[in-house]
Amino acid sequence: MLKFDHVSKVYKGGKKAVDDMNLEVEKGEFVCFIGPSGCGKTTTMKMINRLIEPTDGSIYINGENIFDKNAVELRREIGYVIQQIGLFPHMTIRQNIALVPKLLKWPEDKRFERAEELLKLVDMAPEYLDRYPHELSGGQQQRIGVLRALAADPPLILMDEPFGALDPITRDSLQEEFKKLQRSLGKTIVFVTHDMDEAIELADRIVIMRDGKLVQVGSPEEILREPANEFVEEFIGKDRLVQARPNIQTVEQIMNPNPATITENKTLSEAIQLMKEKRVDSLLVVDNERKLSGFIDIEIIDRFRKKAVQVGEVLEKDMYTVEEGTLLRDTIHRILRRGTKYVPVVDKQQMLLGIVTRANLADIVYDTIWGEEENLAASEQ
Repeated sequence: MLKFDHVSKVYKGGKKAVDDMNLEVEKGEFVCFIGPSGCGKTTTMKMINRLIEPTDGSIYINGENIFDKNAVELRREIGYVIQQIGLFPHMTIRQNIALVPKLLKWPEDKRFERAEELLKLVDMAPEYLDRYPHELSGGQQQRIGVLRALAADPPLILMDEPFGALDPITRDSLQEEFKKLQRSLGKTIVFVTHDMDEAIELADRIVIMRDGKLVQVGSPEEILREPANEFVEEFIGKDRLVQARPNIQTVEQIMNPNPATITENKTLSEAIQLMKEKRVDSLLVVDNERKLSGFIDIEIIDRFRKKAVQVGEVLEKDMYTVEEGTLLRDTIHRILRRGTKYVPVVDKQQMLLGIVTRANLADIVYDTIWGEEENLAASEQ
């Protein structure tokens, strides 16, 4: 899909921002470039759409040398998302999303239909299409920035620290949402970040750079297990969970497969009774096929007990979930940062598979903290 062939960028004075880069990115792959400030990661990305011209070497997209194409046409064929978002304040959300299709001379009905179709992907209601950027939250604006990059259905999308300016909770939510979106659409993503947690969370492969050179390229697991040198060890952090408990990697390995559940047609009285029997203060709400719809807890029941009768009338649908196969370290990070009590585990169809709770994490935290001390004490004897 994307190939760097001996690519270098040298600025005046002889400073090499990128030094003889050779790299291939497969179709549908999510690749994160990361490294200290000034390492060349953003320069590398900007050379792909020729916002920066390389000094030496060639870059190929689908086998075609990008320097054989008109630079403006090339940029219209590549999605681009930046931290500052760059929505046009005088345009509606519909017009912002449809901007590149308009430049590509798509018929108006086709490009507006595309905007409506994309908005559904991020669970935003159609009425947002006629609003203006200032009427949206920061997270909503960033969603629109991502959708605009997807509008013309480009095979390749470049993202330059797109979530860096957002608060941690919104950022976590958008990372999860975007990863699901990328998997479902099969887009090739080149993503620049300075946040190792973000790279580990999102990437299929991580490219670590230093002083314009590639230091290590590999999957998050490969890099965490076998850092290439001391610089990589220090950069990724030696306290990563995967090093402490390499035998436990995904949420399925520690989840409870039988969480307390209830269906929407049950009454609030039945919900209270079930909570009492199960000795829990919340229930996951599922349908008859075990598809997750939301949750109900003691606070919700107390708030609505005089107004509602059935669970379906008051359940909370906005909840953080993880898909099967999600790395455990990412889930732990989210639980601790969000302060949540538990995280449901679902499949791609949102069918409930189990639940990871703080109690599930106790043994792992114990082994991570105390196991190392016990091993150290044993080695000193």
